[in-house]
Amino acid sequence: MTAVRPPLQLELSWKGDLRFSGHVRELEVPLDGDSRSSASPVETLALALASCMASDVVLILTRGRQNVRRMSVRFTGWRAEEDPRRFLRIDMRFLLAGEIVPDKVERALALSREKYCSVWHSMRQDIDLTVGYEIEAPRA
Repeated sequence: MTAVRPPLQLELSWKGDLRFSGHVRELEVPLDGDSRSSASPVETLALALASCMASDVVLILTRGRQNVRRMSVRFTGWRAEEDPRRFLRIDMRFLLAGEIVPDKVERALALSREKYCSVWHSMRQDIDLTVGYEIEAPRA
């Protein structure tokens, strides 16, 4: 029988202006609604989505015996002009280096999007999400 996970709990404290301090376990995460002193809530959502899918992709590829030496993600998000300024369209480009079979990357991206990425599945599903990748050619 699978153990039931406890609910996620965190705290958020107001620090003045539009600055907040989030506390997850022992970790502190600064947030700034004006994006002046730290990432904004929407920027942290974008980071959460990119890192969620990236974690899935790395895990799936390495378990599939792919030699991933480097990976980065370029996130571009278009937001509504009026409130709520939610994401309407997101494009993520995964840039990988290593001995990696392209079909394995496509499978990892599809599995992350369709099954594993809890951040994506927590967002509105009418967001137009495109995902692509490039594999850096091995250096001679």
